[in-house]
Amino acid sequence: MNKEAMSDLIISTKSEKGLTWEKIATDLSMSPVWLTSVCLGMNSAPQDKALAISDYLGLGEEVTAALAAFPTKIWDQAVPTDPLVYRLYEVVGVYGDTLKEVIQEKFGDGIMSAIDFSMEVDKIENPKGDRVLLTLNGKFLPYASW
Repeated sequence: MNKEAMSDLIISTKSEKGLTWEKIATDLSMSPVWLTSVCLGMNSAPQDKALAISDYLGLGEEVTAALAAFPTKIWDQAVPTDPLVYRLYEVVGVYGDTLKEVIQEKFGDGIMSAIDFSMEVDKIENPKGDRVLLTLNGKFLPYASW
């Protein structure tokens, strides 16, 4: 089973069971962002976590193997049209160079890791409209000199 078929099966099973990513993650003591990313095929799960996810959803060994398989992280290179994904793309387009400048001013010449990384999504209630708080937490990796 490939990652795409795995994701389709997980999403349909999640929907049929009336589950949310938050509920699954809480029940399995996992980060909802990490769990979702694994189930969408963009990360791999250690064998014990892959088994826990597939057992929880009542799916078989093929899903366990696909969850544990190393992904090829390729995504559509066109500008996304989904409004939420497009806005994140827009944030990076508008503020990417600004973030690079500020990060490098504070840390030096380097990058923020997306490997040694965590992310959280929180809701902040506001009378003018609820707010989305994204926290990206990546290790700083300086460029080496030799």
